Amino acid sequence: MLDELAENEEIISQQEIEAAMKADHAQSLQIEYQGQPVAGVVVRIDEQTQHNSLDLFFVTASEHSKGLGLTAWQAIERHYPQTKIWETHTPYFEKRNIHFYVNKCGFKIVEFYHEKNPDPHSPNL
Repeated sequence: MLDELAENEEIISQQEIEAAMKADHAQSLQIEYQGQPVAGVVVRIDEQTQHNSLDLFFVTASEHSKGLGLTAWQAIERHYPQTKIWETHTPYFEKRNIHFYVNKCGFKIVEFYHEKNPDPHSPNL
C-alpha cells in the first residue's frame, strides 16, 4: 500500500496527529536508535484502570523491516509495566500493521468495524 502512495501524500494527517497528542491522558514519546530519531508514539494512559491505548505508532520508512518497531514496542511495554490491557485501532486494509500488531506484538483482534458495524467512537469513518 505504501508503494502506491504518492511521494508527498500524507498517510495520516497533521490534524489527526495533533488531535492524538492533545487528547486527555496522552503521552508522546520519541524513540531513538544510535542517537537518531527513528520512531514515535502517542499513548493514552489511564492511571486508574490501566486500560491504555496506543493511538499513534510509526517507524521512519527508511528504518522499516529492521526489527526496530518490535524493539520499540517492547520498550513501551516496559515503560508502562502496570498496563493491564493495551488497545489500538488500525484500518482493515493496513495488512502490514495488522501483521505487526497481531503476529509480532501479540495483540488480539476483538472487533472489526465496517459499514454495517461502525466504530461507535468514530461513526463517520
